[in-house]
Amino acid sequence: MSSKTVREEAAQTVSPRQWIRLVLVYLLIPLILLVCGGDLGWWQAWLYSLLIFAAGVGGRIWAEQRHPGLLAERQNIENIRNAKAWDKVLAPLMAVSVAFPMVIVAGLDHRYNWSPEFPPWLIVIGFILISLGYAFAAWALAENRFFSSVVRIQTDRGHVVCDTGPYRFVRHPGYAGNIPPLFGIVLALGSGWTLIPAAVALIITVIRTILEDQTLQEELPGYRDYAQRVRYRLIPGIY
Repeated sequence: MSSKTVREEAAQTVSPRQWIRLVLVYLLIPLILLVCGGDLGWWQAWLYSLLIFAAGVGGRIWAEQRHPGLLAERQNIENIRNAKAWDKVLAPLMAVSVAFPMVIVAGLDHRYNWSPEFPPWLIVIGFILISLGYAFAAWALAENRFFSSVVRIQTDRGHVVCDTGPYRFVRHPGYAGNIPPLFGIVLALGSGWTLIPAAVALIITVIRTILEDQTLQEELPGYRDYAQRVRYRLIPGIY
């Protein structure tokens, strides 16, 4: 099946309901943060809300323009059922861990003043980490037309290795882009206690990266050669 045919067939599967579901998820995260924080004047929460909504929804609009039907592919229940057994556990855990526990703890920390006040320069660094990380993850999503929400070899879609864009630097840029915001949220929202869910989310991300990388090396043609060219999974020069 040609790339053009894949794109045309996939484009027919996109529905308004899938867009609505996506928007609601990215509105729920800021809502939880503001409710837990109990402070409508908390400017850091509003700025973070803007960033995560822009990256989450804007990034998918960008990806959908480049690869029509990708959103439908990522939300396809049948594909989720056909995912690797271990990823049926890790995929939802990772999706939840990188956002919801973080904003719950940060919000409650703000409400009850568990952490000392962070200096402005740390808050600025936090927002820089969030912005760069989310932008890098969105770039990965837009670059790779096989960017699925679960780990599976997409033989039905002519799955091939993506080695362009951010995939020139690390093998899993989507995951890599979510790591700086974990610690950026700690700084930007001034919550030392948020380090706990950040550490849990990081562990889940690393475990899923290892298992996914092993699966791709074993089952996706050309991936072993790609892994030799791009040595690092998440952090250039380190891991």
